[in-house]
Amino acid sequence: MNQLERIQRSMTKKTVPHFEIGDTVRVHVKVVEGEKERIQVYEGTVIARKGSLNTEMFTVRKLSYGVGVERIFPVHSPIVSKIDVMRQGRVRRAKLYYLRGKKGRFAKVEEREFVGESKPSVQPAAAPEEGAATA
Repeated sequence: MNQLERIQRSMTKKTVPHFEIGDTVRVHVKVVEGEKERIQVYEGTVIARKGSLNTEMFTVRKLSYGVGVERIFPVHSPIVSKIDVMRQGRVRRAKLYYLRGKKGRFAKVEEREFVGESKPSVQPAAAPEEGAATA
């Protein structure tokens, strides 16, 4: 590992939740207005991710008063205080730019089963039925 990679790894956040393309996320962004600082929440669908290590960016699209709004966030930036995954989407594309041309229910992403942080990934084996005969 060279010196540049060491610097990039040291600048990455340790607590970034796992989210993918098609997921609906709620991004908590620090906004500075004059001398005051507040947290603004931006909720929408992740339509793209690009970059690696500390240069990773993701694009979130939402509808605001019937107009599509997209915003690009750096994953490891200090202005992004928290990312919450609200829904997980089932998609078959790496980039969802086609949603820009869709309206209404055609612009929705199909939901897949939500796998949270605390839910185990391995399902226990099903127990045999009481009335079944065993050999």
